[in-house]
Order: sequence, then structure tokens, then C-alpha cells
Amino acid sequence: MRATAVRRTALTASAAVLALVVTACGGGDQAGAEAGDKEAKGGAGSTEAAAKALTAAELDKLALAMADLKDHQVKKPGKADLFDPATLSVEQAECEPVAQALSALPAGEPAASAQRLVTQNSKAAGEGMPSMEELAEMTEEEAEAAMLDSLDITKTMTSLWSYDADGAERNLAALRAAGQKCAGGFSMAVGGEKQQVTKVTEEKLAVGEDAVAWTVGTKTDGGTPAETKVVVFRQGTTLAGFSSFNIAAAGRGEETAQPTAVIDAQEAKLR
Repeated sequence: MRATAVRRTALTASAAVLALVVTACGGGDQAGAEAGDKEAKGGAGSTEAAAKALTAAELDKLALAMADLKDHQVKKPGKADLFDPATLSVEQAECEPVAQALSALPAGEPAASAQRLVTQNSKAAGEGMPSMEELAEMTEEEAEAAMLDSLDITKTMTSLWSYDADGAERNLAALRAAGQKCAGGFSMAVGGEKQQVTKVTEEKLAVGEDAVAWTVGTKTDGGTPAETKVVVFRQGTTLAGFSSFNIAAAGRGEETAQPTAVIDAQEAKLR
């Protein structure tokens, strides 16, 4: 994936499920059954509410804010941080849902959406790039390590997509199936940049009412192999997506850590 803005990571995440009906004790009264349906838990408090998509204004309030996370910066992404869905192409059509989640593009056609760009800097990154004088006094290996340390920044594109009826559940199921079919990788292009997805490795993550989590390996022509953490979970009628990337980790050949603090904070706001 491109490394623009330390990689406009994307991610899609989601939530939507109709809860079990709470039935009244005794009697087969139809009105009682309907009352039990309304009392059943769902993402918005009842099965009736859970089947309805949230509005853009509601999602905007549920999106992450600075007050929700310590040691993170949160902002609305600019145009340069986002990919245009029209620029996405995937050689294997069955892998398109994975490419969409990786690129922070929505699965299916949500009724509303909201996105935030969350940044976490390491202490070294906060101190900035070493000066030319400092670099000149270092060995080549020390200079390379110092420059990578200054780029130790994890950027996570967080997305909320809301759907009517069972749309969130269906789209999450499609994501899971695509990840299994495309585990061996595929070719794609987005924003005018070609890249090879080398692997889609499933991870186990207990979050939301249901979740899909992957480590996605990528490589561009002549570029350094990298890994992106992609998570999408469902809560009610909403999918929450996360695409997280760290330039320094890629340069060191290390795996980007799962942005658990970001995921947990978003889950708490959706409950």
C-alpha cells in the first residue's frame, strides 16, 4: 500500500446483529411475543432499532475523539489521507472485499459513514529526525536505526459504516469469506499505485458482536515488504474498520502491533 501520510491505512470495521428474543414466561399470546421482541438486546437497544442504520450525524458522535485515547492524536482525515473508491482495482474479483478493508474503503453500500485518522508516536519519533551533524557522528548502522526510530509512528485509519437491516452482518460475512479465499495473496491497485498482497493471515480477536482480523502482507514494485493490521468488527447495524501501519516496523522487518487501545476505545463508544 502506499506510504503516503505514513500509509493511508484503511480499515473497515463493523457491527450489527439482531439479539435473541426475550420471551415472556408462559402463554402463547402474540402480543406478549411482540413485546419480548422489542425488549431483546441489539446494537441500538432493541431488535427494531438494531435493524435500522445510524445516521451520519450519529456516527460522527460515535467516532473516536482526542478525549477517548491517551497518547494519541485523533483528527478527521483530509483528502490526501483517503483513497478514491473509483481508483481501486483487484485482479481477482473475489478478493475485492479484502482490498477494500485494507484501503479503508467501505464494504458494500453503507447508509452512512464516518472516519478518523489516529496517530501514535513513539518517544523517539516525538523527538524528530536527528540533525545532519548528529547523523555524521554515527556509523551507517546507527544512522539508519536513528532515522527509523524517528519514523516510529503508527497510523490507524478508523471507519464506521452503518447499514439497514442485516447489511452489516452480511458484509462482515463476505469479508471473512474473501479473507479465506485470498489467504495466498492477490494483485491490486489503488490511487494509481500497484501492489501485491502477499498473504492474508487470519487472527483471533474478541471484539464487538463478531469480528474479522488479519495481518495483510504487501509489497510494491521495488518497495520494502510491509504488514498492515486490518480489523473489522460488528456492533448492531454498524461495522467498525481499522487499518494500521507503522513505517519503522516495516523498515526493520517487524510486524506492526495491533492497535488494541484504538479498537477498544471505539468498541466502548459503540456499546
